[in-house]
Amino acid sequence: MASADTSPSQCKEERNLLVNACRPVLYGQNPSADCCQRVRVSHVECVCPYVSTKTAAIIEVLGVPKAVKKIEGCGRTVPRKFKCGSITTP
Repeated sequence: MASADTSPSQCKEERNLLVNACRPVLYGQNPSADCCQRVRVSHVECVCPYVSTKTAAIIEVLGVPKAVKKIEGCGRTVPRKFKCGSITTP
C-alpha cells in the first residue's frame, strides 16, 4: 500500500531505516538527529500498515501521548484521532 511514487521495496527500506534509527526511543531515550530525520521523511503509508498489535503494545508502554510528543518534537505533525496500524492518537 505504497503511494504512487514509492515502490514496495522503497517502503521496506524506509521502514528498516526508521526502525533502526528510532529503536532507542522505545526504550525511553530521546530521538537522535538521525531518528528525527527519518521521522520527517518517512511515508505514513509505508509505516502504518506494519504497526501491529505487538508494536502497539510496546508503544503503549511508552505512552501514545508521549510518543506523539516525541514525533512532533522532530518536526512532524500528528493529527488528532489519527489511525496508524493498531494505534489511534489521542
